[in-house]
Amino acid sequence: MEDIMTITPLGSGQEVGRSCHLLEFRGTTLLLDCGIHPGYDGINGLPFLDRIDPEGVDVLLVTHFHLDHVASLPYFTERTGFKGRIFMTHPTKAVTRLLLGDYLRLMAMKKSSSGQNSDMDKDPDVLYTESELQSCIDKIELIDYHQTISLGRGLKFYALNAGHVLGAAMFMIEIGGRTVLYTGDYSMEEDRHLMAAEIPNVKPDVLMVESTYGVQVHSSRAEREARFTGTVERVVTRGGRCLIPVFALGRAQ
Repeated sequence: MEDIMTITPLGSGQEVGRSCHLLEFRGTTLLLDCGIHPGYDGINGLPFLDRIDPEGVDVLLVTHFHLDHVASLPYFTERTGFKGRIFMTHPTKAVTRLLLGDYLRLMAMKKSSSGQNSDMDKDPDVLYTESELQSCIDKIELIDYHQTISLGRGLKFYALNAGHVLGAAMFMIEIGGRTVLYTGDYSMEEDRHLMAAEIPNVKPDVLMVESTYGVQVHSSRAEREARFTGTVERVVTRGGRCLIPVFALGRAQ
């Protein structure tokens, strides 16, 4: 049995998008997130799933519902040989169904507007259909914060609140006698509608942390709120109307 832990980024390794990491240790294999790259269409946006054997993946953990962390999941569950188990929190599952349904509709509109009226069920650039999406959702198992799931063979894990968006989780994983903390996106700043991420009371042997803004200093919440409300007030005072484009679900709230 291999005593060397192997971590393979299949996406989001030195790039932003399609978060997906393979973790292998002592005969157990986990996939952490299964997102899509927002800058590419169809197959090109998938993680590099051709580098792995999907049948060998025992468990897939999803941290939150943003597309760059979950949008390739139906492709992986319905169009590969994956037979493992999938876990995410209750809110993540609920919002994932809504977001990915909307994602499919947007892809159909994009193809229609570009004059491509091919059968969506047979188009190779369509990663999954509505029925495949529902089949994927039906396979998902739920986990609460602080609930420990034990699957045998030295594998157990529990979820911690990650802040960021509703239902976002970090996973503390015990595998083969070692501990790994995988964060996904997290926020240490308390928001008006979300708690800040929890700090685990266990020091992990391995830390896998999202680092998109790792070297940047953001303005405080108070500064951002003042800038936002000040802008709205100026527009409304002069009789105008405010249109607020939403970059991603969870941002506008």
